[in-house]
Amino acid sequence: MEGTSPYRLYDLTLARRAALTPCLTRFTFTGPEVSRMTTVSPDQRVKLFFPDAAGRPPDMPRQPDWYTIWKAQDEAARSPMRTYTIRHLRADMAEVDVDFVLHGDAGPASAWALRAQPGDRLQMTAPDGGFDGEIGGYEWKPPKGVREVLLIADETALPALCGILEQLRSWPAPPAVQAFIEAPGPGDRLPVPSWSRLEVTWLDRAGWTEDEPPMVAAARRARLLQPNAIGQSLPDVDVDAEILWDRADLHRHGFYAWVAGEAGSVLAIRHHLVKQRGLDRRALNLMGYWRRGRVLD
Repeated sequence: MEGTSPYRLYDLTLARRAALTPCLTRFTFTGPEVSRMTTVSPDQRVKLFFPDAAGRPPDMPRQPDWYTIWKAQDEAARSPMRTYTIRHLRADMAEVDVDFVLHGDAGPASAWALRAQPGDRLQMTAPDGGFDGEIGGYEWKPPKGVREVLLIADETALPALCGILEQLRSWPAPPAVQAFIEAPGPGDRLPVPSWSRLEVTWLDRAGWTEDEPPMVAAARRARLLQPNAIGQSLPDVDVDAEILWDRADLHRHGFYAWVAGEAGSVLAIRHHLVKQRGLDRRALNLMGYWRRGRVLD
């Protein structure tokens, strides 16, 4: 596999776990080849393979066509696969952090995370530092000269959003940013960077009384938005049957948005920003990370 594909398969062992909030736990993995892993963006996506229904650790072959092999396996017997975000990579220490949202036994990832102990094994497909080319697997690509940024996320996208804020804080002149973060309750808030032109609003679902989901209400309250593309077409997306994934496509623009979370909420935000607020679709990343009551990966 070396140097032939942007992604490769890594064998991982859980080194330690640390609860960040009641709903979010950080898992630190290690492995003999994690030292050659790389990441190029705060929202860098990876695939994790979990034990199968019989509890057997994943054993995917280390081949470039891993996805074709995985798809061909019997669905009832193959290792479940889910998408996650690299939170931190310390390649020099052969360690990678992945933050998990814990939501009971509702799925194989959360069920594994509830019980996982150091020494447990998983597999991950992640970027190969030995690949010389475009890696892909991320959407955070702010255009040159961006002056205003809108970030909206729920807890599933919180690891990526925190990484984005850390990156923006490191810029010589960070832009004006409004960040809205939906979380289960006040205890699920994390420390985030700060600067004079950053406004962070936490939206607690516990006790929420408005008719629409917190993320959607946040989009309506955002002040940074300036209409510039009224009348754009907006293709329909059935979030119960397909993944909502609109990518920004601008090299220069004063405004940029990154929205990720429950697909029904993202769909409503998509309609509001484009049809009601008149924002240029090319300046918006709109990503349905998950769909309530469905499995989409």
